[in-house]
Amino acid sequence: MGTTKRRSPLTDWTVLVPVVALVALVFSWGRDLPGFAVVLVALCLAGAVLAAVHHAEVVAHRVGEPLGSLILAVAVTVIEVALIVTLMADGGDKTASLARDTVFAAVMITCNGIVGVSLLVGALRNRVAVFNPEGSGAALATVATLATLSLVLPTFTTSKPGPEFSTAQLTFAAVASLALYGLFVAVQTVRHRNYFLPVDTGRDAGRDTGRDAGRDTGRDAGRDTGRDAGRDAGRDTGRQDDRQDDHAEPPTARAALLSLGLLLVALVAVVGDAKAVSPTIETAVAKAGLPQAVVGVIIALLVLLPETLAAVRAARRDRVQTSLNLAYGSAIASIGLTIPAIALASIWLSGPLLLGLGAVHMVLLALTVVVSALTLAPGRATLLQGGVHIVVLAAYLFLAVSP
Repeated sequence: MGTTKRRSPLTDWTVLVPVVALVALVFSWGRDLPGFAVVLVALCLAGAVLAAVHHAEVVAHRVGEPLGSLILAVAVTVIEVALIVTLMADGGDKTASLARDTVFAAVMITCNGIVGVSLLVGALRNRVAVFNPEGSGAALATVATLATLSLVLPTFTTSKPGPEFSTAQLTFAAVASLALYGLFVAVQTVRHRNYFLPVDTGRDAGRDTGRDAGRDTGRDAGRDTGRDAGRDAGRDTGRQDDRQDDHAEPPTARAALLSLGLLLVALVAVVGDAKAVSPTIETAVAKAGLPQAVVGVIIALLVLLPETLAAVRAARRDRVQTSLNLAYGSAIASIGLTIPAIALASIWLSGPLLLGLGAVHMVLLALTVVVSALTLAPGRATLLQGGVHIVVLAAYLFLAVSP
């Protein structure tokens, strides 16, 4: 019998795509791209997003939770900060509000979009999405504090006209953001790590048997017997396949280091290719007569794609806590790292730095915090909570296009 030739890992698409996307970034950087080149760069961008999700999951499997989620969130945010600073340096006064628009878009996308989709996916598969309210609630409190200090207060301070901080106020906001971010990371990874670990639901081990038996005895006994037999057979088969990765052997240290390097390459390609196509996006936005803030929303959507896909895949495996770690960790990193970086960059950046939100966005932020608190408090969520978060995100996107 002939032996099957083993394919080299260097020829795998998850290795080739980030390299190709990085090459596309090198050739497109600083150039006006024709239409076909924009399409090619956009395809490379999509491929790099998928590759980033794969390598993030490899690293997360090696180091475990919640450190795996933290690595992806920090990696994306650091490169996102570099993108914001680069665009502000090139754009002049027209990018004075870019940091605010991008950070707020990231907060709304993570706290409503990623959280909402993850809860929907988890509830669709298991009726109820289960997570740890202690860890998720602490993360939400950190997001709310950072957002208020950095994005709400500048609208009301009087030391400088307009929604701006004075130099001293900006310095305080930067130091406070870094301190809160560092404290959150210490709590998440060391002191109270168990608060951020996926909940062992024991769905098939009898946890729900007693609870559902009494509830369904009279009402659903006959109706659910035939319906659930067929439905759950297919659902559990898919769930069993999804959980095979959870019981697989962790990758070797060499494989994890390779994936970490390729993750960084893929994320650089994602953000760089997003910047390469941003002039086309800006032109399309201007021709459509849309507000300039829409550019920040689109860029945030592109940059957060890896985390969104990773969160959805975690929710499909009944690891909703991992999805929430990604969502709130990304929001915390987006504010906690961007504000200090922008404060430092403002030393040489010319023009104003607008950080304060308008009235509409402050209302949406307050609604997000209240809805999120009510969602997280029980430690369990249904389709309704996921749908509410999606509607809040839809309202934000609609009002961004039509203020």
